[in-house]
Amino acid sequence: MRAIWKGSISFGLVNIPIALYPATRREELKFRLLRKSDPSPVNYKRVAEKDGKEVPWDQVVKGYEYEKGKYVVLKDEDFERVDLEATQTVDIQDFVDVDEIDPTFFYKPYYLEPQKGGDKAYALLRDALKDSKKVGIAKVVIRTRQYLAGVKPEDGALVLELMHFADELADTERLHVPKKAEVGKREMNMPKSLINSMSSKLEPEKYRDDYREALMEVIEEKVEAGGKEIEEKPKKTPEPTKVIDLVSVLQKSLEQTGAKKRPQQNRTGKKHSLRRKQRSCPMFSLGSVRVSRTGADISSERTFLSDRDIIAKG
Repeated sequence: MRAIWKGSISFGLVNIPIALYPATRREELKFRLLRKSDPSPVNYKRVAEKDGKEVPWDQVVKGYEYEKGKYVVLKDEDFERVDLEATQTVDIQDFVDVDEIDPTFFYKPYYLEPQKGGDKAYALLRDALKDSKKVGIAKVVIRTRQYLAGVKPEDGALVLELMHFADELADTERLHVPKKAEVGKREMNMPKSLINSMSSKLEPEKYRDDYREALMEVIEEKVEAGGKEIEEKPKKTPEPTKVIDLVSVLQKSLEQTGAKKRPQQNRTGKKHSLRRKQRSCPMFSLGSVRVSRTGADISSERTFLSDRDIIAKG
């Protein structure tokens, strides 16, 4: 595994040399856009909205749209004026109780590995955080952006988990959710019994990406068939129900579980989160340039062109 960043953890007068490693990987299927008739890969072009002409990279600048259709151009020296020192330091500013932090603040973990001469201090910080049940709240600059992050112990290592700033989280008061429900004791006992019957210890390995695996099966079948169309397998369509009696639905669910713990299939359930897309960085437009599709890789998530991409391409 290759380190993506090297620096140090700093708090008080203490400095611990560390390297930063990604703690997750994305198993994402990537697709190319193809012309239907050949199939020939389709490419992207940078085209100016004003006259439709292609714009070379050396003619592309970054701009911020402050009003609809109005831009201010920012040059490299404008970004350099921002006094944000990239010190290669995880600067811990506070230590707070784990229970005080809303889990929705966390969103991306990295492993921290001690470098030469830092083993003892690393172990001391890790063990002290574990014993005190504290998290170090830090600021860190990675590449061109400053992040809020938590430093916490995890499976014998220290983890740096990036966090949302407070203004990046949506307020749940905007949601139309019911207040405390007025229910009887029997109604409340039913869902509790169902939850208890389905409770088990967490085994992350048993939860798999069913959609990705099924899609890979389709791809492999088409490869084996030489790209020809394959016969579609019949799908089981659940019969619609108009049952509105919650108690009877819960009772039926309890009967199906047989009051036994069973493996959760988790095939159709999606975890909904109150997190929203980050707003901490202003979005920049490439002057009056639009990107038209004549092709590129696509995936299950939308990809945005960042200023790092612009610098790298330029």
